[in-house]
Amino acid sequence: MIGAVILFFTYQSFRLTPLLYSLVLFHCVVLMVGGHYTYAEVPLFDTIKTLFNLERNNYDKVGHFAQGLVPAIIAREILIRKNIVNGRAWLNVFVVSICLAFSAFYELIEWWVAVSSGEDAEAFLGTQGYVWDTQSDMALALFGAIFAIVFLAKYHDKQLFSLSKRTLAK
Repeated sequence: MIGAVILFFTYQSFRLTPLLYSLVLFHCVVLMVGGHYTYAEVPLFDTIKTLFNLERNNYDKVGHFAQGLVPAIIAREILIRKNIVNGRAWLNVFVVSICLAFSAFYELIEWWVAVSSGEDAEAFLGTQGYVWDTQSDMALALFGAIFAIVFLAKYHDKQLFSLSKRTLAK
């Protein structure tokens, strides 16, 4: 909800690219589905679990991939538009670093909530008995960030160029 308020109030003064607005919507849907069912019990991923004889419902992994993908484009857009980083290589390093920092911080929040909630920690964390859950969550955020850089950067650059032309024309 806080993000929606920020997007609403900055729409005129700092309009984002259509790609970024679309990705934010996608991430919201991922979060809402996970919140509605709990990440460990999303029905479609229970079906996938059964069909492929998997040990766990992996919907949370979609969420953690998105946790790298979407913030990567957010960070990339802000860093480019505010002209904060010189050079594409450094831009990519900072984008990935920002995403990993957010992912690690999220995992710390999960841990703090689990410690404070006691017995309900397993339900909140959604680890489903997977000992490497935290590490794989952060790895998926890393993969999401790298995916954004490798596969979406050119498209994002085109939209940034188009947006800057529209902004200058006003």
